[in-house]
Amino acid sequence: MAKLTATKIKSFHDKGRYGDGDGLFLNVTATGTKSWVQRVVVHGRRRDIGLGGYPAVSLAQARERCADNRKTIAAGLDPIAEKHKPTVATFREAAETVHELNIPRWRSGEHAKSWLRMLERYAFPVIGDMPVDRVDRTDVLAVLKPIWTTKSETARRVRQRTRMVFRWAMSHGFIDHNPAGEVIDGALPTMPHVREHYRSLPYQEVGAALKTVEASGASLSAKLCLRFLVLTAARSGEARGATWEEIDLEARTWRIQGSRMKAGVEHRVPLSEQALDVLDQAFLLRNEAGVVFPSPQKRSASLSNMTLTMLLSSTGLAERATVHGFRSSFKDWSMEMTDTPWAVAEAALAHTLGNSTEQAYARSDLYERRRVLMQEWANYVIGDSRGNNSLDVS
Repeated sequence: MAKLTATKIKSFHDKGRYGDGDGLFLNVTATGTKSWVQRVVVHGRRRDIGLGGYPAVSLAQARERCADNRKTIAAGLDPIAEKHKPTVATFREAAETVHELNIPRWRSGEHAKSWLRMLERYAFPVIGDMPVDRVDRTDVLAVLKPIWTTKSETARRVRQRTRMVFRWAMSHGFIDHNPAGEVIDGALPTMPHVREHYRSLPYQEVGAALKTVEASGASLSAKLCLRFLVLTAARSGEARGATWEEIDLEARTWRIQGSRMKAGVEHRVPLSEQALDVLDQAFLLRNEAGVVFPSPQKRSASLSNMTLTMLLSSTGLAERATVHGFRSSFKDWSMEMTDTPWAVAEAALAHTLGNSTEQAYARSDLYERRRVLMQEWANYVIGDSRGNNSLDVS
């Protein structure tokens, strides 16, 4: 079969198919429209693959596309299927997609922000713009090795999140193995399991700390929220997100729905007289949004996640205590200063008690015993005279 030339192609006006060799044909319709077609055999079946119209696709371009398809077939692949295969996402695009998919299941907005922010800082500069199918174990190690021994906890989280992104890529057929998974275990030294405890004040100093906070220039909402958090041994997000709908003043109970709890289970908090006093004062801040401790800047919103941390910082307490650390202060007090059983104190902290079998039998949340304990804690920290515990609202 004689090869086609530009001159020959221009001379073709009759309907038909004109060969160039190696399965490449120029197809001419009755109206004179010309287009390229390649005839191939893929997996034992004869197929015709369109390569584009002429002259938009030149003879040289048609031959090049024809050669590329032959290479694809020789590799055992289907050129048509490969053509319609979705574009491989970059690591950055894949990470942003995984982040977006998981936002609804993450209870903490701060965790959602930090999840992507950590990858932006450590992974994106190295592999962010690489297609996920081009990232190999050496690239992942280039991300992790600089921080593996110096920032162990950060490195652990970066690897965990990177592995999560590659799992998504595997499920979408972009890759067939996880380059951040077990394949790199041998290349990294074993990471010691070091549990970093939150800084906490000795329980003997908590009362004085609350007096320091009370004398500060912070907003009334922030000061009341921190006092409420200490008196209830609650986590920061639980206290800051408290709403009046959750408070039953008559039953002296704060009922936190499961969606706001770390364990995902509803938690009842017995309110001491001093905690009720805090709520009496917070009632002055009440608005239509129903937030117990509203933000001074935006009354319809709760206090930001940094408000209480900044409060400790402004009073000089941050070097020795964290907001979360007050829970440890409470736990130490309960163990050293009371005869309270371990399970009661753990229940007060909303910790899961025992293994799954023990949980199946221990249905009680020890509520009434916790009520006694929380009143004793409030008396210890503030004093048992409810009338002298109001913050200055002037």
